[in-house]
Amino acid sequence: MALPMARRAVSCRLRSGLRGLCTDRQPAAQDGKLCLFSGIQPTGIPHLGNYLGALQSWASLQDEFGLVLFSVVDLHSITVPQDPDRLRESVLDMTACLLACGINPDKSCVFQQSRVPEHAELGWILGCLTSMPRIRHLPQWKMKSQTQKNEGSVGLFTYPVLQAADILLYKSTHVPVGDDQSQHIELTQDVARIFNNRYGDFFPVPTALMSTSKKIKSLRNPSVKMSKSDPQVLATVRLMDSPEEIGMKFRKAVTDFTSQVTFDPEGRPGVSNLVAIHSAMTGLTPEDIVQQSSGLETAQYKIVVADAVIEKLTPIREEIQRLREDPGFLLDVLNRGAQRARDVAVPVYDAVCRLVGLR
Repeated sequence: MALPMARRAVSCRLRSGLRGLCTDRQPAAQDGKLCLFSGIQPTGIPHLGNYLGALQSWASLQDEFGLVLFSVVDLHSITVPQDPDRLRESVLDMTACLLACGINPDKSCVFQQSRVPEHAELGWILGCLTSMPRIRHLPQWKMKSQTQKNEGSVGLFTYPVLQAADILLYKSTHVPVGDDQSQHIELTQDVARIFNNRYGDFFPVPTALMSTSKKIKSLRNPSVKMSKSDPQVLATVRLMDSPEEIGMKFRKAVTDFTSQVTFDPEGRPGVSNLVAIHSAMTGLTPEDIVQQSSGLETAQYKIVVADAVIEKLTPIREEIQRLREDPGFLLDVLNRGAQRARDVAVPVYDAVCRLVGLR
């Protein structure tokens, strides 16, 4: 079944803030449909960087693909210690955040990873095809294992393989990712090729859709990206922050001793980070913002940026609060999503088992 030309080209052009990186061949679509998959861990309320780098783009991609899946990847979250009660609440928090940011459960399959056991089962099969040196090569393992005793857990070591299973289980053709995940997508592509070389042409080699959004930096240390785990409370703007909290964080944002507003990421990272945030909030270019801000001192400009962020995030925060007051609805979304996901996953996994010899 031939794919429409417009859909075949989606991976090779700019689309809603993402750029496609073409693989060595056109992906074979599941039942003639292009399939997009992405996941997010339920480890705290998303921050401004998460929204601009991923969630905003996810919402805009829902109409571009025949099958769209967004998973709350709780199996990945337990590679580090979690409080069980808090984890259960965090799954619902993240589901509410996805919906509030524009993910429509009638258009996209929104589900909890652990409710589709085929993820872990396929992860085991793919792990048996993946060498340990290949995983050790990933810089994330070196970085994350340093924060855990005894060089980290087996789960932390092998989670890139589970990530590959997440993607391949649905014969996904496209995966929106940030730059820091590019090597994990390369691993998924390698695993797909290894499986296909051994058992026949079965899995598509997925295309990474790399975000073109400017990286949002910490408000307290603009040399590093904004992070949910940053111990400095003032460094990170979260989607649930009140207008007062957002205003305070921007007033305290680190800049420099020059009062003029300019965009020079290398020479003035703090002020340039504010300009990048302002640009993402408004759609204005950094050049336009600098021109419009002529005559403003940095302290005044911080208030302008804070107001733009508050205007954008306030309806999202209010919608998250509304959704969290109805956990039954969120659980229903996850239950329906898990069933829809399994409708796709089970036949794929059964076919893999037959190819491998387990059926």
